[in-house]
Amino acid sequence: MTAATGLLVLADGTILKGIGIGATGNAVGEVCFNTAMTGYQEILTDPSYAGQIITFTFPHIGNVGTNSEDFETARSAVRGTILRADITNPANYRAKSHLNDWLNEQQIIGLGGIDTRALTRLIRESGMPNGIIAHDPNGDFDVASLKAQAAEWPGLEGMDLAIEVTCAEPYRWDETRWIRGQGFGKQTSPNYKVIAIDYGVKRNILRCLANTGCDVTIVPATMPADKILAMEPDGIFLANGPGDPAATGEYAVPIIQDLIRSGKPIFGICLGHQMLALALGAKTKKMHQGHHGANHPVKDLTTDKVEITSMNHGFTVDRDTLPSGVIETHLSLFDGTNCGLRVEGKPIFSVQHHPEASPGPQDSYYLFERFVAQIEGSVAEHA
Repeated sequence: MTAATGLLVLADGTILKGIGIGATGNAVGEVCFNTAMTGYQEILTDPSYAGQIITFTFPHIGNVGTNSEDFETARSAVRGTILRADITNPANYRAKSHLNDWLNEQQIIGLGGIDTRALTRLIRESGMPNGIIAHDPNGDFDVASLKAQAAEWPGLEGMDLAIEVTCAEPYRWDETRWIRGQGFGKQTSPNYKVIAIDYGVKRNILRCLANTGCDVTIVPATMPADKILAMEPDGIFLANGPGDPAATGEYAVPIIQDLIRSGKPIFGICLGHQMLALALGAKTKKMHQGHHGANHPVKDLTTDKVEITSMNHGFTVDRDTLPSGVIETHLSLFDGTNCGLRVEGKPIFSVQHHPEASPGPQDSYYLFERFVAQIEGSVAEHA
């Protein structure tokens, strides 16, 4: 029997043995599972996965290779990845490199040959465990030390990870969505100025904003509201990101509350949705297994339409704590958790899911158009 060159050690001492792939070393994090059948490169570069080890339930990860276009951020923040089958040679016209080589370049530790179905079942039954992933080509592991590190890691509750993935300085964005045969476009004649607060923003969100006529400037998560408003935005976007929203909210919520008082249109996604909810007086809570996938049905309560959405979050807005004047607009049809809100009488709304997809279905692209329509109305009102 081939000696194990990779291990996953859970906080309770459970050890899963497999074949190490990608970078060598070890990394501790929260173990989750993602059910998407496509887009593993976008998933592995989504800043919202900071602090997590991703188990892919789809067995054929790596079969389309990797390329320079499918990055969602400059450098991956994920702690590691777990696969069922061996990585095969890529068979796709867009492939530029093998997944294993790419994992090495990105310093991501991987583990193959794992019964991901059994691991997923464990997470569904017991919740997302803390664990440590390790890869050593010689199979030389200090198991006692790995167990201790997994057991001692505090977990994501109370952890502000947005501060680790936010930008250091403001920057502009004008790249638009990818078109087959043409690649990415460029926004040359924007209509409105949008400031995006970066809690770990995905590039395709920025492309969608640019695609709908926005001149986008991204700013750090800690930038004060007066400096944001001094840039004279027509609208404000609250980005996705990782970690516990209550921890990030310690500094983000007062900023958002000042922005709400300004009367500017505001649109939030994922962590941005949770930050907005906290700023409005609601509460958030940790989920049992989270939502990670590209096939989540969500009902838009404003239209009664059901959308298939892309999701990635381990915390949720407690719908029972939404205050008066804050209307629930979207609902998960998997578990009934909150997936959207709006402020009555104000151009302020947010959603839990990812309308930019990347990967995932495009059912919710209309939300970017809804945001721009609210900006247009606000600009006309104050003209």
